Amino acid sequence: RVRSRLRQDFDTTLPRFDMLAQLDAASAEAPLGLTMGELSRRLMVTNGNLTGLTERLVQEGLVRRKISAKDRRQQRVALTSQGKRALTAMVADHKRWIDEMFSGLREDDVLKLYQLVGRLKASVLSSDGEAS
Repeated sequence: RVRSRLRQDFDTTLPRFDMLAQLDAASAEAPLGLTMGELSRRLMVTNGNLTGLTERLVQEGLVRRKISAKDRRQQRVALTSQGKRALTAMVADHKRWIDEMFSGLREDDVLKLYQLVGRLKASVLSSDGEAS
């Protein structure tokens, strides 16, 4: 549902939304942006999956990519003001859609589900590097 609503209402994709949201969430702790590796871990996708998406978002002016001052082999990706505006336009609707999807669950069930998904994510991240 979320994928189709993002496409229908904002002419965008879930991976694009997720990337913008992760960059926004990290902006306070990483004002210069995230490396591709950091972004890859946050999104739980390979760097290769991010390369094309990042390039398209750079071309559209939604993110900027700069060579890291500390390590010239790394690039840092951050939201632009245009990217922040685009994300802000989507966030309220996205939250409403998620709230609607969870409306049939009790609050304690939502909390349990959230905790279980968090444990699953931690398990996946801890097994990173093992055979997939």
